[in-house]
Amino acid sequence: MTDFETVLNEKGVLVYTNKGVSMMPLLRQDKEIMVIKKQVSGYRKDDVVLYKRLNGQYVLHRITEVLGDGNYIIIGDNCPNNTAEKIPDSQILGILTEIKRDGKILSMNDKKYLSYVKTVPLRRKLVPAKRFIRLGMSFAKRGIKKILGISEKSNPSG
Repeated sequence: MTDFETVLNEKGVLVYTNKGVSMMPLLRQDKEIMVIKKQVSGYRKDDVVLYKRLNGQYVLHRITEVLGDGNYIIIGDNCPNNTAEKIPDSQILGILTEIKRDGKILSMNDKKYLSYVKTVPLRRKLVPAKRFIRLGMSFAKRGIKKILGISEKSNPSG
C-alpha cells in the first residue's frame, strides 16, 4: 500500500487513480487520475482534500463547512449527509488540484467544475432516495421472475 503522506512530504504532489465510489460522479473508480498537492492550511468550503483517518485509512472528500477552531466538516459527494466527519487541520494531507479524465485535464478552477460543485448539496440529499429506488427495483425484478417462474440461475439458451 502506498504511503500517501510520505509521497506528499517528499515530492509535494501525489498522482493517483481513484479507489471507491464516495466521490462519484466526479471521480469514478479506476477511471480518473487525481493530482493532489501538499497544502498545510488555508482550506476552504468545497475544497476536495485528502486526509488520514485515525485508523490509518486515506480518504478524499469535500469540505462542506469550515469551523472556526481549525476543524472541518467533510463528506463524499456520493454519501448521505449523515456520514459527515469532523476532521482537524492536522489530519489533512493535501488538496485535489486536477483530474485527468479521458485524456483531458480538469482544473478545480475550471468553470465546468465550479458549476458541478453547485449541484453537490442537492445530489447528496438524493443519495438515500437513489439507493431506495435501486433496492425497490431489485425486489420488483426478483418478484417478476418468481411470478414468471424464471430461475436466477437458469440458462437463457437452453
